[in-house]
Amino acid sequence: MLQTRQNSLGVRFEAQCRAFEKEPFPSLEVRKDRLKRLLALTEKHEAEICAAIDSDFSGRAQQETRLAELFVVRAGIRHAIRHLRGWMRERRVATSLPFLPGRNRLLPQPLGVVGIVSPWNYPFQLAVAPATAALAAGNRVLIKPSELTPKFSDLLARLLEEHFSPDEMSVAVGDADVGKTFVSMPFDHLLFTGSTAVGRQVALAAAANLTPVTLELGGKSPAIFDQSCDLDAAVASVAYGKLLNAGQTCIAPDYLMVPQGQGAAIATKLAAAMARLYPRLADNPDYTAIVSERHRQRLSDMIAEAREGGADVTEVNPANEELGVTDRKMAPVLVRNPGETLRLMREEIFGPVLPILEYGTVDDAIEHVNRGERPLALYWFGKDSANRQRVMRETVAGGVTVNDCMMHLVQERQPFGGVGESGMGAYHGEWGFRTFSKEKPIFVQSRLSAGGLLRPPYGRTFEQLFRLLNLIG
Repeated sequence: MLQTRQNSLGVRFEAQCRAFEKEPFPSLEVRKDRLKRLLALTEKHEAEICAAIDSDFSGRAQQETRLAELFVVRAGIRHAIRHLRGWMRERRVATSLPFLPGRNRLLPQPLGVVGIVSPWNYPFQLAVAPATAALAAGNRVLIKPSELTPKFSDLLARLLEEHFSPDEMSVAVGDADVGKTFVSMPFDHLLFTGSTAVGRQVALAAAANLTPVTLELGGKSPAIFDQSCDLDAAVASVAYGKLLNAGQTCIAPDYLMVPQGQGAAIATKLAAAMARLYPRLADNPDYTAIVSERHRQRLSDMIAEAREGGADVTEVNPANEELGVTDRKMAPVLVRNPGETLRLMREEIFGPVLPILEYGTVDDAIEHVNRGERPLALYWFGKDSANRQRVMRETVAGGVTVNDCMMHLVQERQPFGGVGESGMGAYHGEWGFRTFSKEKPIFVQSRLSAGGLLRPPYGRTFEQLFRLLNLIG
């Protein structure tokens, strides 16, 4: 079975390569048609998409899928359709004086066949949003979705077969072995979204083919409450941002930093805010389950280690329900004063568990963030512009939202991507179009060029002209 899937993958890859050779620069009309078909797919099959994801998670609200996945994808497709003509345009670039009257131009050119490896936590958005950018740029696309969401992966494969020819866009369904084969193929660009550990392996596999990669990873994204913040608003925002998709979000606040002496009071406020969002958990369709038993056990082990290590652990279970017996739901957990050696403080949590740390000064907060790996996101809450400016300038993160959570992700006019351990490269909007394009510089020489006077045999003319070039260059 594995060999058959690998062979099928190779056949589809070759078909896309041959199709691109026949159409290396799709017209504006062709690209818009592909994007409109992708948009129609999201609109026509919304209910099926929501149902498949809900089934894979054993419980995820269709409202969350509609908002965090379908809405985001549709906005991105519509933005690309509106702006594609301008993105595709060959642009004038200034020409330095010594080379006039020659002209510089920059031509965005499709790369060829793009591979996309998407994760399980937002399976639709993180497959289709990069595909939108790749199609807009004029490429062919192969997608390898996660094996942890099998019903959705099968659905996506079927939907793309209905709306696209296999040499335009196709899905490779399979396990981790198929994934290894996928990332080892000589794509013209490869985008991977997932963990940092697997991202390293993907980069190594791609390097064998000199395939350029965009890595959208994760890490420990901090939220920082400044002394000047509106505490109630900040708590409400972090509670929602942390518990959306039960914390299974790459840009969810991973831990919270609060001013010295306020940890207990803020934990109380957070527990109340979480209870307002989810007054019950077990039979609440709004509250998402953990994607697999293995992931749920990993989170339980982290919490147990923190409790054994002397941290203050609070479970937020408003209705005192028994969870995890017949389902994979997990109550939110707040952990105060966790030791730095705990797994909670060393690994990305990716679940409804929020460590709360206290800090003394803004210097202490900045130093703590900079001591760790560079995060995918950073959240700062406050009104003090001087402190805000210091945190913005003295820490490095993939993206920042001020006085809210996760809003930088949905800005189509801004790039989205990580830095260092949280990834490399970016997409969304024009940034995605540029990621999947080769911006080819073109110099058009003029008939009036004096360049021929600089060629051998060298002599007085060369010296005079060279002296002039030095003066004006």
